[in-house]
Amino acid sequence: MSGPKCCANPPTLNPTTGGGHVENLGGLNTYVNGSPHSKLAVLLVSDVYGYEAPNLRKLADKIAAAGFYVAVPDFLHGDPYVPNAGRTLQDWIKDHGTDKAFEDAKPVIQAIKSKVITAIGAAGFCWGAKVAVQLAKREFIQAAVLLHPSFVTVDDIKTIEVPTAVLGAEFDQISPPALLKQFEEVLTAKSEVDGYVKIFPKVSHGWTVRYNVEDKSAVKCAEEAHQNMLEWFAKYVK
Repeated sequence: MSGPKCCANPPTLNPTTGGGHVENLGGLNTYVNGSPHSKLAVLLVSDVYGYEAPNLRKLADKIAAAGFYVAVPDFLHGDPYVPNAGRTLQDWIKDHGTDKAFEDAKPVIQAIKSKVITAIGAAGFCWGAKVAVQLAKREFIQAAVLLHPSFVTVDDIKTIEVPTAVLGAEFDQISPPALLKQFEEVLTAKSEVDGYVKIFPKVSHGWTVRYNVEDKSAVKCAEEAHQNMLEWFAKYVK
């Protein structure tokens, strides 16, 4: 995840964007939307640009409209990666380990469960996919979706205990198709856990949340991935 591709098309962050609101959930500022009476929840784990990215919040609103209570925590503690700001991505990552985010996610999940939630799905984007794969255990969630994952290894996929979908890109130096095919082999061999890998043609790492809203083709590809994610959660988060 050291190359420029992983950080291409950075969003213009906006703390007031979206149809939901920010509240403290499990100790973290969290963008939330959806009915508080829903028994089904989805946790979104952002990429390195954090929870104020407009396209991510737009996706959260879309998931909420499908009937889920949606939470997008600030796992970056107000310190998203800023390109060309004097701190390299490698240095930023040293300060924002996915292991810490995984620990931070536990009280968030407990707080979600305290709201009469009976089932939770988690989706992680790029950096966030590593957190989501760590959460893919029965004690935490019921289903996971990993979108253009970063840092995720074959060994991570071997530890998955819940139905997991992996949505990858044809052009991705961080999780190239060859690695995604290895993920697919592991998931196929895990007969006790449903899962699949889908490689989207002609798209690059980050395409599901860092697309140009003026580019109809990019929007269409992102929306296809969003629909696949919603279908997965509709099937297993119930």
